[in-house]
Amino acid sequence: MADNDNDRLLDHSYDGIQEYDNPLPTWWKLIFYATIIVVPIYMWDPMGIGVGPGKAQAYQQELAAFNAAHPKAAAVYTDDQIAAFAKDPAKVEAGKAVWTAYCVACHRPDGGGQIGPNLTDDFWIHGGKPTEIMKTVVDGVLAKGMPNWGKVLKQDQVEGAVAYVQTLHGTNPANPKEPQGTKYPADSAAAPAAAAPAAVAEPAKKGN
Repeated sequence: MADNDNDRLLDHSYDGIQEYDNPLPTWWKLIFYATIIVVPIYMWDPMGIGVGPGKAQAYQQELAAFNAAHPKAAAVYTDDQIAAFAKDPAKVEAGKAVWTAYCVACHRPDGGGQIGPNLTDDFWIHGGKPTEIMKTVVDGVLAKGMPNWGKVLKQDQVEGAVAYVQTLHGTNPANPKEPQGTKYPADSAAAPAAAAPAAVAEPAKKGN
């Protein structure tokens, strides 16, 4: 045993300390060599070793699936389409569940407003058209603490939430928050001023 140890002593020494040859275990080196072989394959295809769509194609597939599940903007809808959501009982009921889970903390269960604005009156901060309501839900109002729900909710959940919000209009909850924003629809133009009354002609004076 001593002879074998001496055989592994190297001739090199430093400050009187002789260097000892202590190679890494074979199993450790085999694992290291295996990683050298596997890493290029992984870089080519992270979904598996030598099989699968490849990382670039996998990314595009996942991106397409996400975009399909989350609406990008309200522009894909018309006002009439969004207004029709509020007439679909199933969509409204699904939207009520979304409202209860995500919206009541800021708008109250009855929509009368708390941290967020009152959604039951005629006044809207970011527009009261159906497409504007949809855009507000999808994009959020990050500066005021409203998340961009389009990145959190699925498309049918966003549609349901907007449908339910529309049903809250005119419900007159108790102690609502004061009106904020601009009235929608705006008041019609003032009626034209009444025509001035025609001048009454003076009766002709009779001659003497």
